[in-house]
Amino acid sequence: MTRTQIQFPEPLYQRLKEIAKHQDWSLSEVMRKAAEHFITRFPENPESKAVWRFPTLDCGGDFLTDPASLHPEADAILERTVS
Repeated sequence: MTRTQIQFPEPLYQRLKEIAKHQDWSLSEVMRKAAEHFITRFPENPESKAVWRFPTLDCGGDFLTDPASLHPEADAILERTVS
């Protein structure tokens, strides 16, 4: 593992410490889990910009909502625009 130093505003630091205590984790564990969660939003090999994809809504939580999965008509619209 690599050691690093990070600076946080005091309120953020205190909240992270609370989470660590509540979960019975170390602060390092909280930061590793947060980093692992964060990097899932940035794929290693981003898709080509030439291929249009229906936008995905990032709600800022532990989930993503894909409008195409909520509205079947989105598939029909996509088919019409690709053809």
